[in-house]
Amino acid sequence: MADVNKQNALKSTVKIAAGAVVCVESEIKGDVTIGARTVVHPKSRIIAEAGPIIIGEGNLIEEQALIINRYPENIMPDTKGIAPKTMIIGANNVFEVGCVSRALKIGDHNVIESKADLGRNVILTSGCIIGACCQIKTCEVIPENTVIYGTNRLRRVQTERPQSQTLQLDFLMRILPNYHRLKKTIKGGSTPVRN
Repeated sequence: MADVNKQNALKSTVKIAAGAVVCVESEIKGDVTIGARTVVHPKSRIIAEAGPIIIGEGNLIEEQALIINRYPENIMPDTKGIAPKTMIIGANNVFEVGCVSRALKIGDHNVIESKADLGRNVILTSGCIIGACCQIKTCEVIPENTVIYGTNRLRRVQTERPQSQTLQLDFLMRILPNYHRLKKTIKGGSTPVRN
Protein backbone atom coordinates (compact mmCIF):
# COMPACT_ATOMS: atom_id res chain seq x y z
CA MET A 1 0.00 0.00 0.00
CA ALA A 2 2.84 2.40 0.86
CA ASP A 3 4.39 1.75 -2.57
CA VAL A 4 1.15 2.82 -4.29
CA ASN A 5 1.07 6.04 -2.24
CA LYS A 6 4.71 6.74 -3.09
CA GLN A 7 4.07 6.19 -6.80
CA ASN A 8 1.04 8.52 -6.71
CA ALA A 9 3.08 11.15 -4.88
CA LEU A 10 5.80 11.03 -7.55
CA LYS A 11 3.53 11.47 -10.57
CA SER A 12 5.38 13.97 -12.65
CA THR A 13 3.71 17.26 -13.38
CA VAL A 14 6.67 19.06 -14.85
CA LYS A 15 6.05 22.61 -16.08
CA ILE A 16 8.83 24.09 -18.19
CA ALA A 17 8.52 27.77 -19.09
CA ALA A 18 9.18 28.92 -22.64
CA GLY A 19 12.84 29.78 -23.10
CA ALA A 20 14.14 27.14 -20.68
CA VAL A 21 16.51 24.46 -21.97
CA VAL A 22 15.92 21.10 -20.26
CA CYS A 23 17.71 18.06 -21.68
CA VAL A 24 15.75 14.82 -22.02
CA GLU A 25 18.61 12.95 -20.32
CA SER A 26 17.93 14.82 -17.06
CA GLU A 27 15.75 13.10 -14.45
CA ILE A 28 12.79 15.14 -13.24
CA LYS A 29 10.20 13.56 -10.93
CA GLY A 30 7.23 14.98 -9.08
CA ASP A 31 5.64 18.43 -9.22
CA VAL A 32 8.43 20.61 -10.66
CA THR A 33 8.18 24.07 -12.22
CA ILE A 34 11.17 25.40 -14.17
CA GLY A 35 11.42 29.10 -15.06
CA ALA A 36 12.46 30.75 -18.31
CA ARG A 37 16.15 30.89 -19.31
CA THR A 38 16.99 28.05 -16.91
CA VAL A 39 19.38 25.41 -18.27
CA VAL A 40 19.17 21.83 -16.99
CA HIS A 41 22.09 19.69 -18.17
CA PRO A 42 21.92 15.99 -19.01
CA LYS A 43 22.32 13.62 -16.02
CA SER A 44 21.14 16.24 -13.53
CA ARG A 45 18.29 15.21 -11.21
CA ILE A 46 15.39 17.21 -9.80
CA ILE A 47 13.18 15.12 -7.52
CA ALA A 48 10.09 16.40 -5.70
CA GLU A 49 9.01 13.72 -3.20
CA ALA A 50 7.91 15.81 -0.20
CA GLY A 51 6.25 18.69 -2.05
CA PRO A 52 6.64 20.76 -5.19
CA ILE A 53 9.86 22.37 -6.40
CA ILE A 54 9.68 25.82 -8.00
CA ILE A 55 12.81 26.93 -9.84
CA GLY A 56 13.00 30.56 -10.96
CA GLU A 57 14.52 32.18 -14.04
CA GLY A 58 18.09 32.02 -15.29
CA ASN A 59 19.35 29.11 -13.17
CA LEU A 60 22.11 26.78 -14.32
CA ILE A 61 21.86 23.17 -13.15
CA GLU A 62 24.93 21.23 -14.27
CA GLU A 63 25.63 17.52 -14.77
CA GLN A 64 25.01 15.18 -11.83
CA ALA A 65 23.62 17.99 -9.68
CA LEU A 66 20.83 16.77 -7.41
CA ILE A 67 18.03 19.03 -6.23
CA ILE A 68 15.72 16.99 -4.01
CA ASN A 69 12.73 17.82 -1.84
CA ARG A 70 12.57 14.72 0.38
CA TYR A 71 10.99 14.05 3.75
CA PRO A 72 13.42 14.04 6.68
CA GLU A 73 14.71 10.56 7.50
CA ASN A 74 12.62 10.25 10.68
CA ILE A 75 9.30 11.08 8.93
CA MET A 76 7.42 8.73 6.64
CA PRO A 77 5.43 10.21 3.71
CA ASP A 78 2.18 8.64 4.95
CA THR A 79 2.47 10.11 8.48
CA LYS A 80 -0.71 11.95 9.45
CA GLY A 81 -0.45 15.70 9.89
CA ILE A 82 2.68 16.06 7.77
CA ALA A 83 1.99 18.57 5.02
CA PRO A 84 4.16 18.77 1.90
CA LYS A 85 6.58 21.72 1.90
CA THR A 86 7.35 23.64 -1.25
CA MET A 87 11.00 24.08 -2.21
CA ILE A 88 11.59 27.52 -3.74
CA ILE A 89 14.72 28.36 -5.70
CA GLY A 90 15.13 31.96 -6.82
CA ALA A 91 16.74 33.35 -9.96
CA ASN A 92 20.27 33.26 -11.41
CA ASN A 93 21.66 30.46 -9.21
CA VAL A 94 24.36 28.01 -10.28
CA PHE A 95 24.33 24.37 -9.16
CA GLU A 96 27.72 23.00 -10.20
CA VAL A 97 28.65 19.42 -11.11
CA GLY A 98 27.78 16.84 -8.47
CA CYS A 99 26.34 19.19 -5.85
CA VAL A 100 23.36 18.20 -3.69
CA SER A 101 20.72 20.67 -2.51
CA ARG A 102 17.94 19.79 -0.08
CA ALA A 103 17.46 23.40 1.09
CA LEU A 104 13.81 24.43 0.98
CA LYS A 105 14.55 28.13 0.36
CA ILE A 106 17.29 29.49 -1.89
CA GLY A 107 17.38 33.15 -2.87
CA ASP A 108 18.99 34.72 -5.94
CA HIS A 109 22.55 34.86 -7.36
CA ASN A 110 23.99 31.95 -5.34
CA VAL A 111 26.66 29.45 -6.40
CA ILE A 112 26.70 25.92 -5.00
CA GLU A 113 30.05 24.58 -6.16
CA SER A 114 31.02 21.03 -7.16
CA LYS A 115 30.28 18.29 -4.61
CA ALA A 116 28.83 20.79 -2.10
CA ASP A 117 25.94 19.50 0.03
CA LEU A 118 23.16 21.70 1.45
CA GLY A 119 20.86 20.23 4.10
CA ARG A 120 17.07 20.60 4.29
CA ASN A 121 17.13 23.09 7.18
CA VAL A 122 19.51 25.58 5.53
CA ILE A 123 18.06 28.80 4.15
CA LEU A 124 20.38 30.32 1.57
CA THR A 125 19.68 34.04 1.13
CA SER A 126 21.24 35.85 -1.86
CA GLY A 127 24.73 36.27 -3.28
CA CYS A 128 26.23 33.32 -1.37
CA ILE A 129 28.88 30.86 -2.48
CA ILE A 130 29.06 27.38 -0.98
CA GLY A 131 32.56 26.12 -1.76
CA ALA A 132 33.50 22.82 -3.37
CA CYS A 133 32.94 19.78 -1.12
CA CYS A 134 31.49 21.86 1.76
CA GLN A 135 28.67 20.19 3.68
CA ILE A 136 26.22 22.53 5.39
CA LYS A 137 23.64 20.50 7.32
CA THR A 138 22.90 22.91 10.15
CA CYS A 139 19.60 24.66 10.84
CA GLU A 140 20.45 28.25 9.94
CA VAL A 141 19.88 31.21 7.67
CA ILE A 142 23.09 32.00 5.80
CA PRO A 143 23.45 35.81 5.55
CA GLU A 144 23.69 37.56 2.18
CA ASN A 145 27.02 37.51 0.31
CA THR A 146 28.50 34.83 2.58
CA VAL A 147 31.26 32.61 1.19
CA ILE A 148 31.75 29.22 2.86
CA TYR A 149 34.96 27.47 1.85
CA GLY A 150 37.63 24.95 2.84
CA THR A 151 37.60 21.71 4.82
CA ASN A 152 36.72 23.57 8.04
CA ARG A 153 33.87 25.45 6.33
CA LEU A 154 35.38 28.86 7.03
CA ARG A 155 33.18 31.88 6.36
CA ARG A 156 33.66 35.38 5.13
CA VAL A 157 31.45 38.08 3.65
CA GLN A 158 32.23 39.29 0.14
CA THR A 159 31.59 42.86 -0.93
CA GLU A 160 29.83 41.96 -4.18
CA ARG A 161 27.48 39.26 -5.37
CA PRO A 162 28.85 36.43 -7.51
CA GLN A 163 29.17 37.34 -11.16
CA SER A 164 26.11 36.59 -13.29
CA GLN A 165 26.31 33.56 -15.61
CA THR A 166 24.45 35.30 -18.45
CA LEU A 167 27.11 34.65 -21.10
CA GLN A 168 27.40 30.98 -20.14
CA LEU A 169 23.60 30.58 -20.18
CA ASP A 170 23.38 32.21 -23.63
CA PHE A 171 26.12 29.90 -24.94
CA LEU A 172 24.49 26.77 -23.49
CA MET A 173 21.05 27.76 -24.80
CA ARG A 174 22.53 27.88 -28.32
CA ILE A 175 24.76 24.79 -28.09
CA LEU A 176 22.80 22.21 -26.06
CA PRO A 177 19.92 21.87 -28.59
CA ASN A 178 22.50 20.90 -31.24
CA TYR A 179 23.71 17.89 -29.26
CA HIS A 180 20.83 16.87 -26.96
CA ARG A 181 17.11 16.39 -27.26
CA LEU A 182 15.08 18.79 -25.14
CA LYS A 183 11.94 18.37 -23.05
CA LYS A 184 8.92 20.26 -24.31
CA THR A 185 8.08 23.65 -22.85
CA ILE A 186 4.62 24.91 -21.99
CA LYS A 187 3.20 26.91 -24.88
CA GLY A 188 2.50 30.44 -23.73
CA GLY A 189 3.71 29.51 -20.25
CA SER A 190 4.79 32.25 -17.97
CA THR A 191 7.49 32.46 -15.37
CA PRO A 192 6.65 30.76 -12.06
CA VAL A 193 5.52 33.04 -9.26
CA ARG A 194 8.12 33.66 -6.54
CA ASN A 195 7.44 34.29 -2.88
